[in-house]
Amino acid sequence: MFVLTIFEKDTYRMFQFETKEEAVKALEATDLPGIISYTTLALAA
Repeated sequence: MFVLTIFEKDTYRMFQFETKEEAVKALEATDLPGIISYTTLALAA
């Protein structure tokens, strides 16, 4: 699973994607700074 972390003023948001291509597309769609990382763990809501 790929995790996209978007950094905002005083907080951050995390989104999970099944493929790297989905995560890259989402990162390109925002003008906020962010990073894409890979993990084998699932995120809990």
